[in-house]
Amino acid sequence: MRKNREQQKKGMVRQLSLFDDQIKPADSHDGRTGSGFSTGVELLSQLESQRTLTENLLEAVVDYGNLRNAYQRVRQNKGSAGIDEMDVEALGKWLNKNLITFRETVLAENYEPGPVRKVIISKPGGGERMLGIPTVKDRMLQQAVHQILSRYYEPLFSENSFGFRPGRNAHQAILQASKFISSGKEWVVDIDLEKFFDNVNHDRLMQRLSKGIGDKRLLRLIKSYLKAGIMSDGLTEQRIAGTPQGSPLSPLLSNIVLDEWDKEMEKRGHDFCRYADDCNIYVKSRKAGERVLNSMVKFLEQKLKLKVNRQKSGVRHCSEVTLLGYTLLEEGNIRVSDKSIKRLKDKVREITRRNRGVRFEQLIKELNAVIIGWANYFYLANRWLSELRNIDGWIRRKLRCYRLKQCGRRYTIFKLLRNLGVPENTSWNVVMYTQGWWAMSAKQAVGKAMGIKWFAQVGLHSLLIQIQR
Repeated sequence: MRKNREQQKKGMVRQLSLFDDQIKPADSHDGRTGSGFSTGVELLSQLESQRTLTENLLEAVVDYGNLRNAYQRVRQNKGSAGIDEMDVEALGKWLNKNLITFRETVLAENYEPGPVRKVIISKPGGGERMLGIPTVKDRMLQQAVHQILSRYYEPLFSENSFGFRPGRNAHQAILQASKFISSGKEWVVDIDLEKFFDNVNHDRLMQRLSKGIGDKRLLRLIKSYLKAGIMSDGLTEQRIAGTPQGSPLSPLLSNIVLDEWDKEMEKRGHDFCRYADDCNIYVKSRKAGERVLNSMVKFLEQKLKLKVNRQKSGVRHCSEVTLLGYTLLEEGNIRVSDKSIKRLKDKVREITRRNRGVRFEQLIKELNAVIIGWANYFYLANRWLSELRNIDGWIRRKLRCYRLKQCGRRYTIFKLLRNLGVPENTSWNVVMYTQGWWAMSAKQAVGKAMGIKWFAQVGLHSLLIQIQR
């Protein structure tokens, strides 16, 4: 006999408490992935079997445990509010009062996603990227969908796909690419997809999803998210393509779209690494690379309805290609790319601006955060490390320059140098016969007084030492 609504509410008290402020670790994923399918027939057979097992998948999406984990993930990720201005803290309180109604609304297909808030950010390499920020309720429901769909699609994805996947990361992609190059495949087919996340074809994506998902209610929910408008300056524009970055579901959907490309490359026997929409194919000669490039462009544009940036795509020697911030050299050696070094130096310049007016100790703290984070990502580098030693020296000179300017007057600089052990005559010569702070920071006496040992004492980390750990 079906419980009446009052009985249901009483029985859900324990479930509602799942959304209290205390956060418990979400269920982990072991990161296992399948080795891919050798033929399209095998994949279609797997998807067909999967389809019959997923006819009531929406119930799993709104299962209390799954919603709890989705809520925890959204809260841990924080992020800004959507167009309704509800933040992640308010979401838990809202769920404690409205969880039952929320679940019933989703299951009855009466839930309507709100428009996403349009945000434009600058790309590290130049240009702009559009983000779409959903409301926190939509983020939680999308995360809940993501968690369920991942169980079915992760085992189907290629071993050469590394982006937006549990247990996989950029370092694994770099090491895989290094192996391909060390085997003699030094030529890279570098394919750039133009505004991939903005150009995903909705019809093809939904067709792909319908082959492996049997629950039409869930398919309609996903489609409603794809069609949700984008709000900017109070106006909402409808979306006919794309899965805007900023949505918890977009990474998985992008991998489902590009998995067709992965399967095509595997079928042709190509060695490749793909991280999200960044993909490099490794071949033994430029001539072979040109053939692969032409056929892949045709496949992407005609079959997947994606747009290839012809100007940025091409066949290049591995030493001319940047992959995830690294450049791979002959025999699979690894160095930090020139662009990554430039971005690091730009960040250091921003922190050490001489007119900032912050305490020297605060400057060291900010630089250490950048140095440690940068070194933790680029620790795979095993070539051109002398360049990092030079950057270490350049950072120290920037700091010397900042510290000297803090003193302001010549006599104050003189006292600083004397306190650091510089002889009196030498200290006067530095302050009386040097033009400009930058020139003064290069003086031998200044460099000796504020040398490597002194910077270690004030707490500055070394970029080179961090990399070599």
